[in-house]
Amino acid sequence: REALNHELSTLFNEMWDMDVNRLMPGKDYTIDLQGKAGAAQQGDSAARRLFHNVNEERLKSIKSFATFISLLDNYETSTGVAEVVTPEERAENNRFLDAILATKVMKLAHEYLLKKNLAKPNLADFKHQLYDIWFQLYARKGGDSPDSCGFEHVFVGETRRGKQILGLHNWVQFYLQEKRNQIDYKGYVTRKNKTRPDKDDQVLSIQFSWKGSVKPIGSTFIGVSPEFEFALYTIIFLLSEGKVIRETVKIEEYELQIVVCRHGHHIGTAYPVLLNTSSE
Repeated sequence: REALNHELSTLFNEMWDMDVNRLMPGKDYTIDLQGKAGAAQQGDSAARRLFHNVNEERLKSIKSFATFISLLDNYETSTGVAEVVTPEERAENNRFLDAILATKVMKLAHEYLLKKNLAKPNLADFKHQLYDIWFQLYARKGGDSPDSCGFEHVFVGETRRGKQILGLHNWVQFYLQEKRNQIDYKGYVTRKNKTRPDKDDQVLSIQFSWKGSVKPIGSTFIGVSPEFEFALYTIIFLLSEGKVIRETVKIEEYELQIVVCRHGHHIGTAYPVLLNTSSE
């Protein structure tokens, strides 16, 4: 069990508190947890969707969410298929980065990274650094054509040979895919010290199927803004040269291990793990 990182816990709680764009459970959205998911691929414990409703007006009125949503259809989710980034898509990536860099959360992240000599002081340079970490294409395992990037993996999700779901750790993408009947939520996965999550939990472990495969357990923040996740994962990525970085932090009531894997100079994957999640 890794020791709690107090410095990062303090920083991330400060970000959590200043995340004014975060959607509030019960007010801006409602989730319907239903049953507990069984062991991998054993039926379905949830007849209904996870997201009962989401205030889309609010989502679309917040610049970081609106620009984020415009990126979700820019990817070919199947690995091994080369990605083509059009000038239009590049412009959308830049608009999104501009939107999040204007938020207090990303400003705090930038300040922290500057103190650690891990970011460029000039905002345009820092933006370039973020672009490289998240949007620069690379080839995933066994591939030779650039078919992936950190953003696609973490926020959009990918599939491997139609048999495996990779990534997809973002609640907005989950909600929008669910709304299009592309995702089937199969139930929650419990934490040991808590028999069942609450409908106002903002970190969940869930099981779902997407594009013909099942993800036995996937964890995700719920309701948070894209800038919050971006800030969190970028900081952990830049703090370590390791291939797999695990930091234990306490954000609000959640004891989490934030896992970030690097792919060279880029993010391979990043997600929160609820500690005491059991697969009993």
